[in-house]
Amino acid sequence: MFCVLGVITVSFYSCLKADASGCPYKETTIKAPDAEVLKVKEYLDGKGINALKDSSGVYYIVTNSGSGTVTPEVCSTISINYTGKLTTDSVFDKTDGTPIVLKLGSLIPGWIAGLKHIKGGGQIKLYIPPSLAYGSVGATRTDQNGNTVVVIPPNAILIFDVELVAVQ
Repeated sequence: MFCVLGVITVSFYSCLKADASGCPYKETTIKAPDAEVLKVKEYLDGKGINALKDSSGVYYIVTNSGSGTVTPEVCSTISINYTGKLTTDSVFDKTDGTPIVLKLGSLIPGWIAGLKHIKGGGQIKLYIPPSLAYGSVGATRTDQNGNTVVVIPPNAILIFDVELVAVQ
């Protein structure tokens, strides 16, 4: 299975210049539109899920705050295991049990906002509005026959179970 997270938002940040520390990523204050946040809330209410809301519009449930001393920042290198699902419970991507290592700033804004609520060793469930993920574009891949397959439909709410194995 391919790793959607490795490529999802590099294009959002690829034009940024590095600061004095060499980090090419900048903190963002992007917020989901109220209508999207309301749709996520309606989904959660319909499922009887009680989650907290970040100022960005991401809803989250911390299942383990972590025992580490470092909270990830946009320029942090993170080691993670995760499963990504649609609201239909269809899994669109997941790690195979071996953590992957990524720069937090290269990921979708919903992850950047959400992972700041835990430390290394923590676990969190994220409910991400479309504009903090793939928005109206969605995500596709090419199958072995060269056909385009929709992996994430446009305007999809995404659900991620994330284990933040380590933060550097």
